[in-house]
Amino acid sequence: MAGLLTTEQVAEALDESLTRWHRQGNEIVRAVEAPTFADGIRLVDRVAEAAEAANHHPDIDIRWTTVTFRLSTHSAGGITDGDLAMARQIDALVQ
Repeated sequence: MAGLLTTEQVAEALDESLTRWHRQGNEIVRAVEAPTFADGIRLVDRVAEAAEAANHHPDIDIRWTTVTFRLSTHSAGGITDGDLAMARQIDALVQ
């Protein structure tokens, strides 16, 4: 099982390298506004491929052109290094 990060470790990552993410309880969350609904779906497809390769899957909510990603390691009960790594991958795919 992956080790939980401290509140300070999560805050540091959000302040330094994951500035478009915020903490919401035991998750980190980012909403992305896609130009069109189809672009949002293509983004979800790219994230799904990366998530499968990493075996670390975000919760994804699609609302027209807004795609929201939520990351938490459910088996650990909170945020781990795996969540931060997946968030960085998502950020790279959004660019």
